[in-house]
Amino acid sequence: MRTFLTLITIFLMVPLFSQPSGKEILNLIDKNLSAKTQIMTVKMVISGARGSRTIEFKSWAEGEEKAFTEYTNPAREKGTKMLKLEDKLWIFSPSTDRIIQITGQMLRQSVMGSDLSYEDMMEDPGLSSHYNASVTGSDTLQNRKCWILQLNAVNKGEAYEVRKLWVDQERSIPLKEELFGKSGKLLKRTQLYNITRIQGRWYPMKVVYKDMLKTGDGTQFIIESIKLDEIIPATIFSKASLK
Repeated sequence: MRTFLTLITIFLMVPLFSQPSGKEILNLIDKNLSAKTQIMTVKMVISGARGSRTIEFKSWAEGEEKAFTEYTNPAREKGTKMLKLEDKLWIFSPSTDRIIQITGQMLRQSVMGSDLSYEDMMEDPGLSSHYNASVTGSDTLQNRKCWILQLNAVNKGEAYEVRKLWVDQERSIPLKEELFGKSGKLLKRTQLYNITRIQGRWYPMKVVYKDMLKTGDGTQFIIESIKLDEIIPATIFSKASLK
C-alpha cells in the first residue's frame, strides 16, 4: 500500500518539476549560443520605406568582448570596417580614410541604415548576467512549443529594461524576442528562423530585426557560413586591422 501511495505522490509531483525556472532557461540559452570564437559571412537585407538593399560582410568574434567586421559588398560599402573591444567601438571609412570612435548619442544611430543600432551591436549577448527572468506561460511558434519569458534588467543602465522571449522548449533557443523601453513601449522585435545544428549547438541561420519606430519590413541577417571555436589571430582584433 505504501509503495502504491508513493508512486501516486511521485506521479502528482511530476508536473511541478516539468517546467524549468526562468534562470535555468536563460542559462541554457547562453550555453547554446555562446562559443569561444565565431567566424561568419553574412548577407544583410535592409527593407525600408524606399525599397530594399543588400550588404554583405564577414565578421570575427572572440567571446563577448572582441569583434571585427569587414564589409565586402556592394562597392559603395566595401572596405568599411568595425572593431569592438570591450565597451569601445571604432569604424574605418575608406571614402574618408578615417577611423572614428562611436560614442555617446552616436551609439543610437542605425548601422548602415538597418534596423539595428550600434548600441544593439555593443550589447553583451549573455542574458543571464544582466536580467532576472520568470516564466509567464507557454505558446506555439513555428510549430514549436515555447516557454514565454519576461526578463527584467538587473541594472537600470540596460538599453532595454524589459524583454519578452519565446523560447523553444526542446532546443533552448529564442524564436522571438520583443524589447521594451522604460515607458513600456515596444521598441524592437527580433525573430529567429532556420534553426540548425552546428557543432553541438542549435543556431539561427536567419534573424529578422524590426525597429518598431521605423517604416519598412525590417532587416534580415542571413548567415551564409559559420565556424565556431576556430583559432583567430590576435592581430584581427587591433586598430591596425582597421586600415
